[in-house]
Amino acid sequence: MIRNVETGRFERSLAGLTAVGSVVTAVEIYFEHDSASFGNKMMWWPVVLGPVGAVAGIAGFFDRRMAKTALPLASAVIVANGLQGTYLHGRGIAQKPGGWSNFRYNMEMGPPLMAPLLVTMVGGMGLLAALLRREQ
Repeated sequence: MIRNVETGRFERSLAGLTAVGSVVTAVEIYFEHDSASFGNKMMWWPVVLGPVGAVAGIAGFFDRRMAKTALPLASAVIVANGLQGTYLHGRGIAQKPGGWSNFRYNMEMGPPLMAPLLVTMVGGMGLLAALLRREQ
């Protein structure tokens, strides 16, 4: 693994993992937000950003220039959306009966507080890939 980082192979792998992670999380988010009937229009953002991250990850896997331009741009937007989602999910928990004082129940029955951080992690992988050195 260290050799892959030193030689630049890890950058391409991480770009590819960003593409796969974007698709997987977007599909999961779609089903979770669909069960909530997309009650807030902001629920569409992570679903829409999933394919954007996938395209940027694939482009970054195959093209050095895309790995240094499109991938970090898309990844930064995904990270921002994940942080925004964490805030919105926290707000959703606070709005449930009992709010934060009924933390355990509202964490289980309300919006999952930690789930948007998975989106943030996928975006973080894309940002890390953009920082790593490319294989010659």
